[in-house]
Amino acid sequence: MVKIADIELPDFPLLLAPMEDVSDPPFRTLCKENGADVVYTEFISSEGLIRDAAKSTMKLDIYETERPVGIQIFGANLDSMLQSVEIVERTNPDIIDINFGCPVKKVVSKGAGAGILKDVDLMVSLTEAMVKHTKLPITVKTRLGWDHDNIRIVEVAERLQDVGIKAISIHGRTRAQMYKGDADWAPIAEVKNNPRMHIPVFGNGDVNTPERAVEMRDKYGLNGAMIGRASIGYPWFFREVKHFFENGTHMEKPTMKERVEVARRHLQMAIDWKGEQLGVFETRRHYTNYFKGIPNFKQYRMKMVTSDDPEGVFAAFDEVLQEFGDYSFA
Repeated sequence: MVKIADIELPDFPLLLAPMEDVSDPPFRTLCKENGADVVYTEFISSEGLIRDAAKSTMKLDIYETERPVGIQIFGANLDSMLQSVEIVERTNPDIIDINFGCPVKKVVSKGAGAGILKDVDLMVSLTEAMVKHTKLPITVKTRLGWDHDNIRIVEVAERLQDVGIKAISIHGRTRAQMYKGDADWAPIAEVKNNPRMHIPVFGNGDVNTPERAVEMRDKYGLNGAMIGRASIGYPWFFREVKHFFENGTHMEKPTMKERVEVARRHLQMAIDWKGEQLGVFETRRHYTNYFKGIPNFKQYRMKMVTSDDPEGVFAAFDEVLQEFGDYSFA
């Protein structure tokens, strides 16, 4: 059993990573139904929260069926982050997560996200203040370091643990790498094997097959896997990993009927949650993976990603089911 504070999780839990414009309530719900043990919101700007910006406050919405769910916030200003903690507390999540890993320039340039890896002392002091400011468990998501010459993740993780965080998720790349190259899990294993560490250490980056999840568990000895890109448009990834853990075999891929039904439900939930315009627009990124590998599919995918109204997308789903209903996914 793995525990984040008092939250009990199974051995080697699978966590849905916080992904901008991806990890919204509809998608989190689908991932939860398919085996995700913990789900995290998209990252939320602390400055946006304290200004009551509509996009930021909307991201605070959580469904009861998602629990345990963590709300992730980012920022570099202490007062703003503490005010954000108070706002987040009112939505009653199970966990508050701090983003110290986002590599995007507009975030880093403000000293937030992975930008704070340039100032570990600030990173630690900000975290300590947040831990003291709430009764909710604080967790952290970060990267190995700013660049290859500044990888101090063993020290960083230990110091964050010492000021009270309850778990840490580490992406196996530096900020300089962005999302290029291969994730390096060896430094994450060093954190886990540090005899002074006693909180869960979760690995993130390139967990894109069930075999890779087994490798993270058995070879690197981590406490769990945080899964991001492999789940986009494919919430079934979580159940496939768990099936492989239990049986050592790959389960059958979801059928065309199941894919269409889930894509349809995903779109409808997104519309119900954020309205037609945003619901249609922000669900588009999932369709490539929902229907990946089907030959001669381009015209149908184009209908899905260019239709501005729900009826057009739903009609495209119907066409796909009619045209490819008997297609078998390898």
